[in-house]
Amino acid sequence: MKLPQLVDPAHTAIVTQELQGAVVGPDAGLRALADEARREALPNIARLLPAARAAGVPVVHCLVQRRADGLGSNHNAKLFAIGVSGVAIEPGSPGAALLPEFGPEPTDLVLHRWHGLGPMGGTDLDAVLRNMGVRTIVAVGVSLNVAIPNLVMDAVNAAYQVVLPRDAVAGIPADYGQAIIDNTLSLLATVTTADALIEAWS
Repeated sequence: MKLPQLVDPAHTAIVTQELQGAVVGPDAGLRALADEARREALPNIARLLPAARAAGVPVVHCLVQRRADGLGSNHNAKLFAIGVSGVAIEPGSPGAALLPEFGPEPTDLVLHRWHGLGPMGGTDLDAVLRNMGVRTIVAVGVSLNVAIPNLVMDAVNAAYQVVLPRDAVAGIPADYGQAIIDNTLSLLATVTTADALIEAWS
């Protein structure tokens, strides 16, 4: 299937992953990841989202939050310790909020999760997308280390088509992120670029 048919606005949504202060903002918990995301992925996402909205493609922002005491959130992996290392991601905090350059616009949806490594398991994302008639997910954001592979695999397991613009996702080190795309995610998703998607939606 050609890209314009695969990402037809009638059945496609962009799902952004963790474009929030605590992850890719100026006070991010993983500075190296935030810096790498700002190098290429975030500028491309900032171009991609208006093109999607103009074409009628829904934008769904998936964010993570946790209470200050961690009640109800994961504590079973080293990654989750970042949430208690001085980077606030309590509801209403800048760390838990979408960075303003990405919205939300009135047409966007914002979903928050309290637990887990990705939005399919930690939010109502699957039900929300099905209610909108979505069959193709365009996945953008961070990180290629954990959350993006988690989203792609969960989406494929749930019978969605997944499109991955390789210049609108980031991981660290950068060459590791590209290796994940080339050796794993390319077997599960249609790998493309932000420019190709913008052209498909123009």
